[in-house]
Amino acid sequence: MSYSSAPIGVFDSGVGGISVLKELFHLMPNENYIYLGDTKNAPYGSKTNDEVFKLSSDCVNELIAMGVKAVVIACNTATSIAVNELRSKYSIPIIGIEPAVKPAVIAHPGGNVLVMATPVTLRNDKFLNLVNNYKKDANIIPLPCPGLVEIIEKGKGHDSELSEYLKKLFEPYGTLKIDVIVLGCTHYPHVRNQIAKAFEQDAEIIDGAPGTARETQRQLTELGILNSPDKFGDICFISTLQNEKEIKIMKEFFENQ
Repeated sequence: MSYSSAPIGVFDSGVGGISVLKELFHLMPNENYIYLGDTKNAPYGSKTNDEVFKLSSDCVNELIAMGVKAVVIACNTATSIAVNELRSKYSIPIIGIEPAVKPAVIAHPGGNVLVMATPVTLRNDKFLNLVNNYKKDANIIPLPCPGLVEIIEKGKGHDSELSEYLKKLFEPYGTLKIDVIVLGCTHYPHVRNQIAKAFEQDAEIIDGAPGTARETQRQLTELGILNSPDKFGDICFISTLQNEKEIKIMKEFFENQ
């Protein structure tokens, strides 16, 4: 096997990062992928920074041991805490994801930008610096969403639990015109339609997955290690729970969400 045909490793605390995997596969269908869901330790958004860094390092080490040519951190929380140190440690490309604040502000200058994310992501310096860079250009409103990842992980993306959660979450913003909602966690795009329905405003909804996919393609192109365009690539799903039920759920999220 040539190095160009080596897989791209993608990891998240669970099924959330599959939203990024889908964007990667859509953009680069000829690449091979290994998706590692750290379901044993999900969710990351409620853990300490030290815990998230340790878990992220373990995932990267496991993927590198499997021979990946690049790693995509398909988790906003893990990116905000671990990406810089991981990049300094390894020689292969390590691509992260961050809330799509920049494209939101560019598309809606002077508007109200609501950023949904885990509490850990919103209080991390990486996000605070991102907000500071664009706060003069728009009104950026952080919206912590504790517990939302857990609902999505349980596969309850279409039931009353999610609807009630979102209804309560959005109540304070009923009288404020929101121009764009940023989905700052890779789990949230899996319930994009439910978020749009619950918000009851005609706000644009965006996430960072497309930008992460483009950046991955750019780096692989620059290094000359894109795979041959002869055929579609393969996707291998792995769960740290080593549970076939979890693998089945991952495949269903990839195929059906």
